[in-house]
Amino acid sequence: MNKFEQLGLNESLLKAILDLGFENPSEVQEKAIPLLLEKDTDMVALAQTGTGKTAAFGFPLIQKIDADNRNTQALVLSPTRELCLQITNELKNYSKYEKGINVVAVYGGASITEQAREIKRGAQIIVATPGRMQDMINRGLVNIKNIDYCVLDEADEMLNMGFYEDIVSILSDTPDEKSTWLFSATMPQEVARIAKQFMSEPLEITVGTKNSGSSTVSHEFYLVNARDRYEALKRLADANPDIFSVVFCRTKRDTQAIAEKLIEDGYSAAALHGDLSQAQRDGVMKSFRGRQIQMLVATDVAARGIDVDNVTHVVNYQLPDEIETYNHRSGRTGRAGKLGTSIVIVTKSELRKISSIERIIKQKFEEKSIPSGIEICEIQLLHLANKIKDTEVDHEIDNYLPAINNVLEDLSKEELIKKMVSVEFNRFIAYYKKNRDISTQSSGERRERGDSEPREFNNNGAVRYFVNIGSRDNFDWMSLKDYLKETLDLGRDDIFKVDVKEGFSFFNTDPQFTDKVMDVLNNVQLEGRRINVEISKNDGGGRRDHNNRGGGRRDSNRRDGNFAPRREGGFRSDRNSSRDGGSREGGSRDGGFRSDRNSAPRREGGFRNSAPRNENGGSDRAPRRSENFGDSSRPRRSRRD
Repeated sequence: MNKFEQLGLNESLLKAILDLGFENPSEVQEKAIPLLLEKDTDMVALAQTGTGKTAAFGFPLIQKIDADNRNTQALVLSPTRELCLQITNELKNYSKYEKGINVVAVYGGASITEQAREIKRGAQIIVATPGRMQDMINRGLVNIKNIDYCVLDEADEMLNMGFYEDIVSILSDTPDEKSTWLFSATMPQEVARIAKQFMSEPLEITVGTKNSGSSTVSHEFYLVNARDRYEALKRLADANPDIFSVVFCRTKRDTQAIAEKLIEDGYSAAALHGDLSQAQRDGVMKSFRGRQIQMLVATDVAARGIDVDNVTHVVNYQLPDEIETYNHRSGRTGRAGKLGTSIVIVTKSELRKISSIERIIKQKFEEKSIPSGIEICEIQLLHLANKIKDTEVDHEIDNYLPAINNVLEDLSKEELIKKMVSVEFNRFIAYYKKNRDISTQSSGERRERGDSEPREFNNNGAVRYFVNIGSRDNFDWMSLKDYLKETLDLGRDDIFKVDVKEGFSFFNTDPQFTDKVMDVLNNVQLEGRRINVEISKNDGGGRRDHNNRGGGRRDSNRRDGNFAPRREGGFRSDRNSSRDGGSREGGSRDGGFRSDRNSAPRREGGFRNSAPRNENGGSDRAPRRSENFGDSSRPRRSRRD
């Protein structure tokens, strides 16, 4: 007997459930559905992403709707277009045997007049994003003054995206006697405030512990130098040949840049962020669901609509600004009871954030080292051997065996295996022989030595820069170092010998960051004034910046005229693929690398046999953003991402 039958659902819904292949309800469904069917009540349900919340409210909602009444009876609010469309499609699937029920999606990026026309024809259930819903209310295109049910899905993320005022305004336009069902992964203060203001004695359901992470997701972190972050990402992909992942970046600019570099290096990747058109976003998601894309690089906001089965890894290329956001990220994997892995690539200056996340999700991270080149080669070699073993033979090849045997007849079995495997293995070993290992000293080793500060860098060959901001811009040496670190997305050790004057300053980096410093800073404005950075002839001798509070050798007050010419900003223009806003895909479907940019689709591994490029995508965050998680002074993120 199907366990859904025990929850009180009617026959038409049970038939749809059978078609969908659902066998056993999830914990949140088992707890919520009977309560919502029993009586009209307010409810707060706390459950992690991927636990089946849509069905938990969807089945009771459909059963309570009066199909003979064409007026709008229910409103479901969700944070993003993708999630809005996903919920709409699922509700349509649930109600496929319910005659007369109409579900309409209302979201930005599509014709508002067409959406209004669909509602006018009769829509008992409207699924909407808050911004578009508020727009339609303001224009008088929709009437929700008599609805019976209102569902807030992913409430914490909607509020985190800056929809608080819209949600309050929308709920104020609904009747007091309606039933409000609030579903959320976490319970921050703003969610609690909404519940207190618009709900009456709500029932509360909690699956797991409040704000905790999913038990099906393991958490790992890899400690690297900031300059090695992208190389670490590639190595982790190479060490997991069957990776099917979402890679999270903080900004749209970084998302685009990392996706483009992965594509250029031969990975099957694509970007998903708010600057893409709806058609581009739909195309990217279609390719990702079809596994034509193995690495989807996304912003937090754009990824809210990702509901794809069997995602093996979530990769935090950059940690989010708020701890709660990490929970949403890791919820992209380990869904429907399957196991998943959440990976964090972290620098020494960010290690404290790992401890903060552990306290919230109530799970421990395992610290691991970036695999060495020889380890990756071994993994790929065994993966290739297993793939050969498991390959099904199309017996059409029998027609060509005589000719093939003639070519290979002089080879022994052992020689044949070596040559066959070397077709792929040679490219891996050639790449990693000429590239250094990037694993760094573990945090545990630092603690054993009693190191409280990161090690000193060898300053030989460092590049000294002049920049036209100083103390009159409210910087001292420490705040300028923090600002440069954040703007350039570098580690704390990567910027040193910071010397702040009244109208200008000096600082040093290692030579590998020169192009990034010149490209990024020369395209940044601070309070309306364009920053100008040049390479200084002064070597910046004397004590390091954390001892140099105005002391040490003084830099010349004049600007040097000799400095390296700037490269053109933006993404590289020498690629063979057209830029379409980030929805391009690599040629491969199975992982692997290409030996050159124009070669046939790659077969195994994860990159072309070429030296890795340095990172060239700087951060576009606002100056001097607080590093603290949940900093209440931090400007709220744009909801239009």
